[in-house]
Amino acid sequence: MQSLIERTAAIGERLKARGDTICVAESSAGGLISSQLLAVPGASAYFLGATVIYTHEARRALLQVPDEAMKGIKPSTDEYVLTLARALHAKMGTIWCIGESGATGPTGSYKNAPGHAALCVVGPVEKSLILETADDNRERNMWVFADKALELLEQAMDETA
Repeated sequence: MQSLIERTAAIGERLKARGDTICVAESSAGGLISSQLLAVPGASAYFLGATVIYTHEARRALLQVPDEAMKGIKPSTDEYVLTLARALHAKMGTIWCIGESGATGPTGSYKNAPGHAALCVVGPVEKSLILETADDNRERNMWVFADKALELLEQAMDETA
């Protein structure tokens, strides 16, 4: 298995080579997705910005997605995370946007068990997945969520190569 650092370095090189840009709308990963993308030397060539949308207040203020737009959408679902990522993608004007929302643990949230995450990529290709780690370790889940979100980006980029 490729390490997260190796994966992110390869993604950064691919983004730079393609002239692609990216932003990140993450929640329970707490900025780990963004920090991994920014750890690559030359990240300013592709990384335009990120938000940690951890609360409804942050969603309203930073993405300007009102409560009415979220009516009937359950948190940490494909529809939820795609809505957040599409909003940031449109605001930032990037080629790609990664979205993430979940429950890292040790307890669940919104009726989701610890280790539940909704991940997506928005751009020339849209992809999403629901991840269940069955683990209540907060830190481990944050790293797994970040890794799987970046893996999903790789898959989307492969489809547009």
